[in-house]
Amino acid sequence: MLTAVDAGDAAALLAAVPAGRRVALVDPRFVGHVHALRLGLTDPRFPAATVPGALTARPEARGALLRALHRTAAAVGVGAPVVDPDTDPAPEDRTVPGRIAVALEAEGTAVQRPALGSLVAAVPTDPEQEAAAAAAVASVDDEAVRLRSAVKAHDGFFTTFAISPYSRYIARWCARRNLTPNQVTTASLITALIAAGCAATGTRGGYVAAGILLLVSFVLDCTDGQLARYSLQYSTMGAWLDATFDRAKEYAYYAGLAIGAVRGGDDVWVLALGAMVLQACRHVVDFSFNEANHDAVANTSPTAALSDKLDSVGWTVWARRMIVLPIGERWAMIAVLTALTTPRIVFYALLVGCSLAACYTTAGRLLRSLTRRASRTDRAAQALADLADSGPLAQAVAAIAPGLRGTFTAPAVALLGTLVMVGGALFLPYGSWLTVAAAAVYVVLSGLSVARPLKGALDWLVPPLFRAAEYVTILVLAARSDVPHAVPAAFGLVSAVAYHHYDTVYRIRGGTGAPPQWLVRTMSGHEGRTALVAVLAAVLTHTSGFTTALTALAVAVALVVLVESIRFWVSSSAPAVHDEGELA
Repeated sequence: MLTAVDAGDAAALLAAVPAGRRVALVDPRFVGHVHALRLGLTDPRFPAATVPGALTARPEARGALLRALHRTAAAVGVGAPVVDPDTDPAPEDRTVPGRIAVALEAEGTAVQRPALGSLVAAVPTDPEQEAAAAAAVASVDDEAVRLRSAVKAHDGFFTTFAISPYSRYIARWCARRNLTPNQVTTASLITALIAAGCAATGTRGGYVAAGILLLVSFVLDCTDGQLARYSLQYSTMGAWLDATFDRAKEYAYYAGLAIGAVRGGDDVWVLALGAMVLQACRHVVDFSFNEANHDAVANTSPTAALSDKLDSVGWTVWARRMIVLPIGERWAMIAVLTALTTPRIVFYALLVGCSLAACYTTAGRLLRSLTRRASRTDRAAQALADLADSGPLAQAVAAIAPGLRGTFTAPAVALLGTLVMVGGALFLPYGSWLTVAAAAVYVVLSGLSVARPLKGALDWLVPPLFRAAEYVTILVLAARSDVPHAVPAAFGLVSAVAYHHYDTVYRIRGGTGAPPQWLVRTMSGHEGRTALVAVLAAVLTHTSGFTTALTALAVAVALVVLVESIRFWVSSSAPAVHDEGELA
């Protein structure tokens, strides 16, 4: 820590700091909570941040900081305001760090101003103000505030009342022992994998142990995010690990239950894959709708107004959070049913619960979309196109086909294509080349669906329909093949493809767009993979070669996607975000 005698001296000291380091300016008169300074000066997600009396800049904002410091010093020296008083975002902060923050924003650098709530951050100018600030600091326990803020503001009922009351203290325990959120995330994954192994034993003792360990894994899953918020250890790698490990844990546990059931003489692989497909499609509905309306103009509707009104009635908030079966309620249900019943009952409960939740959320989104008068932006249309995951075949059709007119044309054509593909897989003779013909029709209709920008009121339905067509087709053809181990191989294939789709979502949320085009082409897009599985089913009818082909395809997809995904998320171009992920 260095002390500057004036703004010019501060600029010289800052210029001498190595370029790759974060710097901060703090008014020597600052009075406040330590956690207020921590929020303002140590959060790694923002290039610059400020609280009254303090300012920080990461390396990418250092140049702008020096320019703002020189400009502020010059303005103050002649008695001129740094910016127009009418546009000043923080007129109450007249300190040097505060004025520099305003100058930074005037230059175009985003400056984060964290909400302090009851925390104090002040720069008193006389003994009376200093005494008042000191009294305000003494009246608030900043450690209690820090613990409360470690918990997400909007969690599910089970997480809020059954996990967070004690998991926040586990997070503090971890912070005091210098454990990182990534280490806790990894521990959660390992615990869930052990739980899956226990379930795979097929014994009652194994099921009981699996249920207990799954709950322990969920506690750790909550703890890693709370630790990140408590200690402000946000990282790109942490956001990616937390999001992807959640899917890996759930899918591995489904597989463990299916293996255990087979050992007990009950083959439930179709139910396990069905539960995974339903859960993935539910998530795509959420992602697609949110991206379509992320920056929509005139984003209001009577349905949204009713929802806001219900938020004022406490019990309805919890009821609506529970009915969507978030990860906390879902894992609690899985854990209890695993310990007390059989894998078949677990999957029946999952399918029923997730189906009801999907109907509730999708109906609400449909009503909002139909009653909202909003204009979709080019960014939203591009996000939906990226989520659609159209490969070379669909892109070729879209390039030569005229854009279909009509508000609901794109989702209607996508729905028709989905019905043709899934209907062909279900009802045409297994192994028939008519199923391949249905796949060809699906390719054409997929291309027509994305031939124009997806800006219609219901165009957000296009990606979920494509996911349903691909996943369900793989499930149905594997189940109808009567080939040993075909459904477990299909489980692996859908898991690998679903990872690719989740990875696409996380990249879009981070503001970096979809995966590179070479990856989309290599993966052949949703329509290419669907057609390929249909061809394999026709060529390798009722032979073990179908299982081998699905396994090889799953391994190939997983290798390509994982290598590119890991390369991206550990690179410097990855977005520095902390994604809160699914409602817990």
